[in-house]
Amino acid sequence: MQTFRFLPSLALCLIMITSCTHNSSVISPATVASLQSELTERCSADAAQTVLIECGVSQAAALWTAEDGSEQEFCTFVRENYCDTDSQRLALFESLSRILENIYQSADLLTVDLLKPTQLTNASEPQTPDWIMSGYSPLAHFSDDMFANRLAFVCILNFPHFSLEEKNTLGKSWTRQEWAMARMGDVFTTRVPAAVNAALAQANADAENYIADYNIYMGNLRTDDGRQLWPEDKILLSHWNLRDELKALYSDKESGQQKQEMIYQVMQRIIRQDIPQQAINNPDFVWQPYSSQDAAEPYTRYEHILAIAHALFEEDKYCPAAPTGIERNFEEGVEIPAAELDSLFRALVGSPEVKAVASIIRDRLGRELRPYDIWYDGFKARASLNEDALTAQTRKLYPDANAFAADMWRLLTQMGFYSEDARNIAHHIVVEPARGSGHAWPCLGRKEDARLRTRIPASGMDYKGYNIAVHEFGHCVEQVLDMYYIDYYMLSGVPNTAYTEASAFLWQHRDLQLLPQSAIGHQSSAISREAILDQFWSMYEIMGVSLVDMAMWQWIYAHPDATPKQLCEATQQIAKDIWNEYYEPVLGEHDCVLLAVYSHMVNAPMYLPNYPLGHIVQYQLEEHLAGCSSQTEFANEYARIYRLGRLTPKQWMIEAVGAAPSVTPILNAVKNCINQGV
Repeated sequence: MQTFRFLPSLALCLIMITSCTHNSSVISPATVASLQSELTERCSADAAQTVLIECGVSQAAALWTAEDGSEQEFCTFVRENYCDTDSQRLALFESLSRILENIYQSADLLTVDLLKPTQLTNASEPQTPDWIMSGYSPLAHFSDDMFANRLAFVCILNFPHFSLEEKNTLGKSWTRQEWAMARMGDVFTTRVPAAVNAALAQANADAENYIADYNIYMGNLRTDDGRQLWPEDKILLSHWNLRDELKALYSDKESGQQKQEMIYQVMQRIIRQDIPQQAINNPDFVWQPYSSQDAAEPYTRYEHILAIAHALFEEDKYCPAAPTGIERNFEEGVEIPAAELDSLFRALVGSPEVKAVASIIRDRLGRELRPYDIWYDGFKARASLNEDALTAQTRKLYPDANAFAADMWRLLTQMGFYSEDARNIAHHIVVEPARGSGHAWPCLGRKEDARLRTRIPASGMDYKGYNIAVHEFGHCVEQVLDMYYIDYYMLSGVPNTAYTEASAFLWQHRDLQLLPQSAIGHQSSAISREAILDQFWSMYEIMGVSLVDMAMWQWIYAHPDATPKQLCEATQQIAKDIWNEYYEPVLGEHDCVLLAVYSHMVNAPMYLPNYPLGHIVQYQLEEHLAGCSSQTEFANEYARIYRLGRLTPKQWMIEAVGAAPSVTPILNAVKNCINQGV
């Protein structure tokens, strides 16, 4: 019998048994104990295998309801479906893997097709049925169906669930196959009704649609003395494009700061919900961000957040092991406790290095810092280049999505991939024009392509769009590597979304290097002084945003009956408190609410912490990859790392670079930069 290899100490066995056992109102504890003893004797189990038997029977019993059958039927089911031998268990694992891959990718392909009108610009204009179906989830009934036909119980019985602590402790000695089998144990851990899943999917889809159309027509903005600062055709999506425009304006020495101040006003009004309703996605409404008193948007932003929260509250009722959306997101999704991330982030934003780097920025700008300087972009190589010239080059290179797709092979080979590998990876990536700012849609099976969605106007891809497209391309390359080049389907993917963000950042950081040298003629080092300072300042910004996001969800769970207005006020206060503690001493302005501007707070609950974690992972990867002697070695090592698949975040990092996620490397690097002078 194949077992997970660990020292079967009594204390550890007891910890595992306790974590796997839940009170059951249908299957009595006596029946559970009897079945555990029977199977242990039948299999002549050693101590380690005994723990697996006890966990499998306990977990299956905990989820067995009266609708599933009588207690006697449960006993018969366990006796007939428990695998006694290594070969039986392996055959079952392979069968379940094939089934899950087929189901996941089939459902995903259906979802992709249904969402085309609402997400892509090359599809038909969305009609009412399209908006309705944008909230449809083909997998909403999956869990119900698998418990009803008992396949879920077969899985639970033979592949019990290990807690995060157990995976991090025991997984140090697991083989790849043992890790894959442990991930099989993560598939069926709760029984959330289909109606609850569907409601959550709908709430998320509604929020996504709201954000996707939150455009600000910059040509319609006026100063209080009536001046127009942007051309008529400048349209920016909140918050992504507003932020990126603000970054780009550092190179505009004439009117850049005046425009930045106006964007800052728009951002604050979005957060406070006193932005005019007519200013959102309206090409005809002219307004003054500093003084407009037009009818404000009702608390729509916060209504969407609460709609998702209420859907999560319903889900909470069916998840006793992780009874809040917060716990499920961090303990089971991110697989790093929220408190651990909070401490990690505060260690950096509260570090003395922040003020030292801020002093460098102040000297370069020649003025006192303003709140929006959290997006200072002057450390990047492109900061010294004219963005209009960059845009002219990218528009010529990429007039449409097809042109970017045709160039993916070159991008991969320039990064160091062998020609044939580059061709194979590019073959599994589809480039599509997005209605929103762009995103990457992963492949969930080996008959499906990764999808790179990018926003390309009729005039061609501007530089901002190119920068985002390279970021999304980094996602897609990772997604192909850990799907098509993985050894076990159950290990496909990465530990959490932060680790795919790290891949995206690795590529995005090299966007200038990836342009044809005849076009730009510029190279940059990923761990140069400027790059280190840029990484650090980006972490400082996004960690504050993430702290606000995490604290907002803590507040929501403490106030489940809150109104949108109350949530709006509470979110602002949270943003002010974090700002006053960590940002006011550096950037000024008491009670600034800017940290609450991110659209992810609306359409992607608790997603934001993945970004700073991704930056942390990226920097550790950069330091590791800096030891490569050639671009080919770089590409080979990058591919090795991203073929590790879905280990826990801690174990993945140890196997990738030899150390767990930490802010210490970037802090040490910044200290060196400051000591050496920049």
